Amino acid sequence: MNMLEVLKGRRSIRKYKKNMPLDRETIEKIIDAARFAPTARGNQGWEFVVVTDEELKKQIAQKARYGRFIEDASCCVAVLYEKGFEYILEDMSAASTYILIAAKALGLGACWVASYKKEHSEDVKKLLNVPEHLELCALISIGYPDEEPVRDKKELSSILHWNQYRR
Repeated sequence: MNMLEVLKGRRSIRKYKKNMPLDRETIEKIIDAARFAPTARGNQGWEFVVVTDEELKKQIAQKARYGRFIEDASCCVAVLYEKGFEYILEDMSAASTYILIAAKALGLGACWVASYKKEHSEDVKKLLNVPEHLELCALISIGYPDEEPVRDKKELSSILHWNQYRR
């Protein structure tokens, strides 16, 4: 698949084929892609915890109200970032997007669960033994898709403006 096909074909996957683990090498390829994401001032303040333990995934899924599907995914990636950095959301968003795209490029499905200062964030941090200086920004489920969601996208002409915003 070329990169434009990967970008245009990526969808949020919330249904996974159960009991299909991912090998460590594949997971490392995905996280390795994330470290090449753009980062303000070259900060690279991100860290990642990959959860493959079934019981731990279940506990995370129970905590994250909009992430119940994490339990069935092959793994869950907790995207962490240094607290207090001015561009935490921008950098974390870029790294998370690279994870989603890398998963798609490898034939996998993934879904982003917003976790920055959400009601489940502190509980998940405790489950994962995350140090206090790091903020939980996102949880990303990754696995073998058991669905092919179709979502209509807006037409380019309805969102693209040249030189000035015009309706």
